[in-house]
Amino acid sequence: MLQIELVGGRSDLVRLDYLSCILTIVSTILVGKRCWEGWALAAVNSVIICVIGVKTAQFGFVPANLFCLVLCGVNVRTWRKAESRVLSEQPLRLP
Repeated sequence: MLQIELVGGRSDLVRLDYLSCILTIVSTILVGKRCWEGWALAAVNSVIICVIGVKTAQFGFVPANLFCLVLCGVNVRTWRKAESRVLSEQPLRLP
């Protein structure tokens, strides 16, 4: 279990490994459904894995997940551009 020190010197126990597990599952499902939000969750998960790697001195996780973080950013931008392009090409429907 990792301890995270919060503002004010208080520390709480946070199970980052379980949080990462849940984010991995949810982001994979969302990407599979072609939702760009899955890539955003995957980016958050990459940050969490970097924190886990630093806190547990498993520094090999850091560069790999920094790469994944950049990849997630590129994919979100690409998917959002494609989504806005499709929406702009649709004819305006009046109620």
